[in-house]
Amino acid sequence: MTSSDKPENASDTTATPAEHTGVAARDWATASADPQYRAAVVDLLGALAYGELAAFERLAEDAKLAPTLADKAELAKMASAEFHHFERLRDRLAEIGEEPTRAMEPFVAAYDGFHKQTAPSDWLEGLVKAYVGDSIASDFYREVAARLDSDSRGLVLAVLDDTGHGGFAVEKVRAAIDADPRVGGRLALWARRLMGEALSQSQRVVAERDALSTMLVGGVADGFDLAEVGKMFSRITEAHTKRMAALGLAA
Repeated sequence: MTSSDKPENASDTTATPAEHTGVAARDWATASADPQYRAAVVDLLGALAYGELAAFERLAEDAKLAPTLADKAELAKMASAEFHHFERLRDRLAEIGEEPTRAMEPFVAAYDGFHKQTAPSDWLEGLVKAYVGDSIASDFYREVAARLDSDSRGLVLAVLDDTGHGGFAVEKVRAAIDADPRVGGRLALWARRLMGEALSQSQRVVAERDALSTMLVGGVADGFDLAEVGKMFSRITEAHTKRMAALGLAA
């Protein structure tokens, strides 16, 4: 979950209500009186926390592939930002009386499986994964955040904030394609694979947690109806297409 990075020419494709109503208009103290809603938010924070921890580990590992010391330092800075995001989520879980490790454990297999299936073979694949692959998951969580209580929504949006990876990845990938246009075809195929794996991971995370899936389809809070689920994935796909264009790759 590296970033919320968006191409500079892309509009925000997530749907945030102009005026919050229902649970989204409440604070945590009020909304969490519903035990099913509380369980769903704990799941969401646990999933995000492990995602940020995994992103920190991966960026630190990817730094070994960096071709220059400056590139290595840039990835180290981004890894540090991801760890600070993890700390905020961990501290919030503790603040609301939840054990952070227990909240994260149900999501370890899904995240680790995703990263195992999408291990980059070189520096450029690592950059595309962080910019495109992780951003798909971030878009999904941003959609969910629009329907959370004000306190939880603010935290989720803050930890999805831009770590600076977007501009860095775009610059490096476009320069590599300019130097060798054949690189573009390989990276485009890689990005399409990331799209499929990231969406599958998001669906697995939701399907395996009853409280979270119930919230998403409207059983708790102001969830999505089935038509809105389709619209949500259309918005996520549109954002992916714009990111591919920013990289100079065909979607």
